[in-house]
Amino acid sequence: MVIELFAHPFSSYCWKVLIALYENATPFTFRTLGPDQPDNDAAWTQAWPLRKMPVLVDNGRVVVETDAIVEHLDRVHPGPVRLLPGDAAAAVETRMMTRLFDDYVMAPMNKHVGDALRPADARDPFGVAQAAGELDAIYAWLDARLAGRAWTAGDDFTLADCAAAPALFYADWVRPIPAGLATLRAHRARLLARPSVARCVEAARPYRGFFPLGAPDRD
Repeated sequence: MVIELFAHPFSSYCWKVLIALYENATPFTFRTLGPDQPDNDAAWTQAWPLRKMPVLVDNGRVVVETDAIVEHLDRVHPGPVRLLPGDAAAAVETRMMTRLFDDYVMAPMNKHVGDALRPADARDPFGVAQAAGELDAIYAWLDARLAGRAWTAGDDFTLADCAAAPALFYADWVRPIPAGLATLRAHRARLLARPSVARCVEAARPYRGFFPLGAPDRD
């Protein structure tokens, strides 16, 4: 078995796949992407010319897009932690929560980050304010939805948690979760304490200086 992951330790979307790999101790080769890794960059470009990360190459088979990568791992290399439930209703909840975190937490968080990378005369304050409002709304909804749950989609750790962990980690940096949303704040803390997630947090720590909005002195 030869699994290669083209990714970067500081990327939120790469965390989503790394968490899945770490959960089941799936052997793989981490092909780190960066200007100091030209060989990895060339192989990545050959595998996926759009140059989006992460990219998984499994014995020559290229798999792109995080949900597809995690589902590939769950089906082709299953381990003790099943990331996509066999029960139909649980699977729907898992996929729904995964999309919600990607579309309504990760996306507005990335709007803040992307805007900070723009030249000063090309900033989009209206778009950033809109994204902040979206985060406020989804935070409140999630605080109610997650009440009484051990993990994001229910009692078991799933693909939804692979999505929720990086989304909440970085979103709280750009738009802190209000103190009154105790359930959501506790959920974030529980995710960060999970060994697979904690491993990602530590691997990313050396890159915090690159966070364009300034990384807070916590987590």
